[in-house]
Amino acid sequence: MCRYIRPEILSMSGYVPGEQPDPQDNVVKLNTNENPYRSSEKVYDAIRLVLESGLSRYPDPLALGFREAVSRRYGVDPSMVLCGNGSDDILTILTRAFVGGGELLRLPYPTYILYRSLAEIQGAKSEFVYFNKDWSLPDEFYSGKADLRLVFLPNPNSPSGTTIPKKRILEIAEQLPCPLVIDEAYVDFAEDSCIDLVGSCERIMVARSFSKSYSLAGLRFGYLVASTELVAQMLKVKDSYNCDAISIAAATAAISDEFWLTENRKKIIATRNRLTNEMRAIGFNVPDSNANFTWNTHSNIDVRLIYEYLKSRGVLVRYMNYPLWGDGLRISVGTDDQIDQCIKLIRQYVTP
Repeated sequence: MCRYIRPEILSMSGYVPGEQPDPQDNVVKLNTNENPYRSSEKVYDAIRLVLESGLSRYPDPLALGFREAVSRRYGVDPSMVLCGNGSDDILTILTRAFVGGGELLRLPYPTYILYRSLAEIQGAKSEFVYFNKDWSLPDEFYSGKADLRLVFLPNPNSPSGTTIPKKRILEIAEQLPCPLVIDEAYVDFAEDSCIDLVGSCERIMVARSFSKSYSLAGLRFGYLVASTELVAQMLKVKDSYNCDAISIAAATAAISDEFWLTENRKKIIATRNRLTNEMRAIGFNVPDSNANFTWNTHSNIDVRLIYEYLKSRGVLVRYMNYPLWGDGLRISVGTDDQIDQCIKLIRQYVTP
């Protein structure tokens, strides 16, 4: 039956998510960048109200209440906001809207590998531009090509957690011949967002997620901020009701609880900084992270063996190997107790 499948799908390997153990297993899960803390109580209050009202009607296809909440928070017009079933849905809509079959999608390397999968599904080409060793971008990243239609730039990046300064991003956008998508899935753990750049350069679009900083990975909600004209066109591409009533209500409540976000951010950053210092003290190379994870490499130790050692003892981290770049361990920031357990095991392996 596979002969009926498009050749592009048959030839692609597909995106492989991080391991998801049974919730009943006693596992310390530090492999998929989830937030270890319970989300705002306002979220649960909003969900209860939706459930009490019932789920017999379709949700608002435009999620207007949420768009207005973004408007109040960031000072953008509600018409500049597009909502999606997680930021992955936003990335899919963007690729479908801008990149045709045989056309080119550009992305940095190493980075979120789903970008390439989206191009393959579309029957499009993808082009990697390698980060410099200091995780800055070379001039090649904004070079023009006749078939270049869209550029993805995660900021902060995964797996490194590093960021590109806003001034540099604006320079890149102004020199590109196509739109630039800033994927800010982890930006609430960084110092600054690029949302205000949308008004400075019409080529810039900013994608955001609720999975990380708002502790809502299980809910699936994301959004895009872009020019009104571009959002109007992408509304044609999205599924009719791509966000359900529960996720819209929960996300609207979450983004309105700034106190919860501020306090949660403080905890994650404090633990992240401690994790970074501890891993460096053990002998790992760890770039300064602006996300809720750290990227850990070692010049003398096979880090895959450390990953397997941790897994055998009930601690999951993400082992990642990038051809022509190298491998490392991406460790999500968990609670202090979880990070203590992880570091203790790593110390035991490195200095038995």
